Amino acid sequence: MELETLRKDMVAAMKARDKERKDAISSLVSAVKKAGIDNGCRDDIPADLVDKVIVKELKTAKEQLDTCPADREELKAEYQKRYDVIAEYAPKMMTREEVRAYIEQNFAELLAGKNKGQIMKAVMAVLKGKADGKDINETVAELCK
Repeated sequence: MELETLRKDMVAAMKARDKERKDAISSLVSAVKKAGIDNGCRDDIPADLVDKVIVKELKTAKEQLDTCPADREELKAEYQKRYDVIAEYAPKMMTREEVRAYIEQNFAELLAGKNKGQIMKAVMAVLKGKADGKDINETVAELCK
C-alpha cells in the first residue's frame, strides 16, 4: 500500500461527505507519517512500512471493538466502521493452514529438533507482517508436540 493511495481515498471520502470513512483513513495517514518520521524517511515512506502501520492500526481497532461495552451500541458501531475501513487497506495475511504448510515445507530441519524458540526465531524473521504472530506461535507449538 502506498501513502499516496491513502491520501487520494481520504480526499474522495471528504468529497463524498463520508465523515466516518474520512476519519478512519485520516488516522491511518497520520500514523504512517509518524512512523515515517520515526524511521527517518519522512519524504519517501516505503510501502512495507505503510503495510506494517496499517496492520498495527487494524489490531488497535480490533482491540477497541473487543473491549467496547455491549450496552454502548453507537460506540460499537463506530468502532466496527473504523475497523472495516482499515481492513480494506490491510495486506492479506496468511491463514493458519498456509502458515503450517509453509513451516513444514521450509523449516523441516528445524522442526526435527523440536526447539520452539529456535523455530520461532527463524519463522518470524520470514513471516513477520505476512501472518499473525499468534497464529504462527500456536502452529509452531502444535508442530513441536
